[in-house]
Amino acid sequence: MQVRLRDWGNWVYLIPGLFFFLVYMAYPILKVIWMSFTDYQYLSRVPAKFVGLKNFIDVLADPVFRTGMLRAATFTAIFLPGVIFIPLLVAVLVDRVKNPKLSTVYRLILLIPAVIPGAMIFVLWRWLYDYEIGPINVILVNYLHLFTARNAPQWVGVSNLAVPAVAFVEIWWGLGYHTMFFLAGLAAIPGEIFEAARVDGANEWQMFWHVTVPRLRPILLILVVLRFGTAMAVIDDFLIMGGLNRAMPTYTWTVYMWHLAFQIGNWPQGYAAAIGWLGAVAMLVVVAALFWVFRNRD
Repeated sequence: MQVRLRDWGNWVYLIPGLFFFLVYMAYPILKVIWMSFTDYQYLSRVPAKFVGLKNFIDVLADPVFRTGMLRAATFTAIFLPGVIFIPLLVAVLVDRVKNPKLSTVYRLILLIPAVIPGAMIFVLWRWLYDYEIGPINVILVNYLHLFTARNAPQWVGVSNLAVPAVAFVEIWWGLGYHTMFFLAGLAAIPGEIFEAARVDGANEWQMFWHVTVPRLRPILLILVVLRFGTAMAVIDDFLIMGGLNRAMPTYTWTVYMWHLAFQIGNWPQGYAAAIGWLGAVAMLVVVAALFWVFRNRD
């Protein structure tokens, strides 16, 4: 009997965690699932009615949603390689620095962008990208004379450069953070493996592809999955850079969902919830494929 009481006593310590899980995670998820099957409008006094799959069918036929998904996929295709391969290259270079003090300085410099608040980052880059007074265009026009004031690049706004410009900011912002992941993985690889590869005649490129990359596969999986999710679902960056204009290349499916849920008409949050769930399911399918690609082949 005492053993049973002791076992039950251990479960008491899980009550706070269980409470926060149910209140802050499980309940919102279930509430959004319910909303997606109704015509719920936050500002309407008319009770919500169950509409079944109508919201999902309408979303699949919605050209704004499809265009938004394509824009998000374009951003992800630009962002994801840059946020994986560039930090990996930088990590390999920093890992080769043998001077401990110099190596520490490099690590600190790389981490500077990661400690700057996100809103400040994008307000700063919005100014840097400004068409008329932004330092980037000032240098290109007044000092390098590559453009004139009339044909200077339009980095944000209704421009094909808007999505790559936001992707570059994200890559720069997360460079140090992601580099630390790869540095931790490189530190876990025994040096004897590289020495044996050199004895066998392997050059630096062969050691990178056949020794380093296979042993960093778990880290690659974590970063690819996490960064894919954040890239497809990013919203605050696009709101700061592009706003709520549907003509903007930064008006993705997440911006559309937020726009509907909190800005348009009576706030049709049932329809917005259906957008969110369809986007989430599409992302989960890709994530499952990524797990298969980066699976352990040993």
